[in-house]
Amino acid sequence: MSVEQPLWRALTGYRLLTAGYAVALFAVGYDGHARPVPGIAFMAVLVVWTLATLGMVSSPQRCTRGFLFVDLGIALTGILLTPVVETHQRIVEGGPTLPSIWTAGSVLAFAIKGGWRWAAAASCLVGGANLVERGAPARDTVHNVLLVAIASIAIGYVVEVARASERTLARALQIEAATRERERLARDIHDNVLQVLAMVQRRGTEIGGQAEALGIMAGEQEAALRALIGGGSAALSGVPAPRQAGADDAAPDPDAPRDLRALLTPYGSTRVTVAAPGTPVLLPAHAAAELAAAVGAALENVRKHAGERAHAWILLEDAPDAVLVSVRDDGPGIPEGRLADAEAEGRLGVAQSIRGRLRDLGGAAELVSVPGQGTEVELRLGK
Repeated sequence: MSVEQPLWRALTGYRLLTAGYAVALFAVGYDGHARPVPGIAFMAVLVVWTLATLGMVSSPQRCTRGFLFVDLGIALTGILLTPVVETHQRIVEGGPTLPSIWTAGSVLAFAIKGGWRWAAAASCLVGGANLVERGAPARDTVHNVLLVAIASIAIGYVVEVARASERTLARALQIEAATRERERLARDIHDNVLQVLAMVQRRGTEIGGQAEALGIMAGEQEAALRALIGGGSAALSGVPAPRQAGADDAAPDPDAPRDLRALLTPYGSTRVTVAAPGTPVLLPAHAAAELAAAVGAALENVRKHAGERAHAWILLEDAPDAVLVSVRDDGPGIPEGRLADAEAEGRLGVAQSIRGRLRDLGGAAELVSVPGQGTEVELRLGK
């Protein structure tokens, strides 16, 4: 709901109450009116117009310029008609105009619809009509006109600020959504395409000949792709999520529980030891898949940076308030500052495939590395 919508609702109530107040005020002083018939006619028009146009002041879309000008015209007519209905003595003594405080509703409608400039213009017209009705500037008249002008201009300014804030917030949400989508795509690219290109480059260099030229091309494409996914925020919010070929049209329930042990066990090998509880560790399917993918990215980093002979240990813990997964290796460790350099170069294994995944799930990833003593990645996901 727009932040200005409550103002329109308040204006609707204000118009109803002030129309009733104007009628009651006229009825109470009926015996003192010089010519009550024109006043009765105006009150009838005021009540019918107020009731018939309630929907016009319910939203900025329905409150048109034409309605605003007609509404203000009725208010001005009531003010200028007052000397015809009232005696000169009552006017001099500061008696109310026929529409009384209902007039402020017309000015407020201008303020909410068009901002403080529209409010200032409407206030000037109302002030001029009040001066004509009194015949000369009076203290109470000037006071009332200034009060309406200041209040309407202030409300108009607040409405303008609120609209600007809404636009800024909407833009920020779009940027956040686009950034998250870019990060998700970057993780998928890193986990699949970039690794394949890196493997082609490495194997092509080892084989030599025509394969080496293919490897060079793969290396160039890998560098270009890393630069693309590591660049500034791109407006990818319109890019649909990738779909597996042949997937069933009926999507599975994303919150269906899944045993995380079943996703981590396949990582076990002669050089990767998996330790897990004896009871199922259940998580929503999406969360379990993302957590397992983060573990896979950590193991890929072990293979690439610690060497083919390095040993890794995966420990799964099911705590009362969180699920903990740690991936530890006995490699040479990560030199200080290497992760920051890798992220600057577009190598987003830790930044996106590990930390980015946990951040999107509402968890956290901690990396501890001591040169010469290996590296440990701890993934924590609250329940």
